[in-house]
Amino acid sequence: QVQLVESGGGLVQAGGSLRLSCTPSERIVSSNVMAWYRQVPGKQRELVARIAPGGSTNYADSVKGRFTISRDNAKNTVYLQMNSLKTEDTAVYYCNADIRGLGRSHQNYWGQGTAVTVSS
Repeated sequence: QVQLVESGGGLVQAGGSLRLSCTPSERIVSSNVMAWYRQVPGKQRELVARIAPGGSTNYADSVKGRFTISRDNAKNTVYLQMNSLKTEDTAVYYCNADIRGLGRSHQNYWGQGTAVTVSS
């Protein structure tokens, strides 16, 4: 089973930046859809950003222009660069891997999360 380890969370002032990292235990970043989600207690987990093997990306409207998802295949790592952080970005951020198998089979894996707190 694939393990996803996130890092980079912490406390930052509004307007500041953080970079989150996700390194899976298996070499999967280059050939599978990777994503970042976030969740606030009592609320649904929401997609923040997604990157496909071909390089196409998707972003939540609330983070467009401020966040950038990227990957380093050599390091087998996915990043989320977060700039111009707002207090509403405060959440636990989770790395996600959608691993394709034979045919239309997929397996979904989640990291344990890294907390981001943005203060005013």
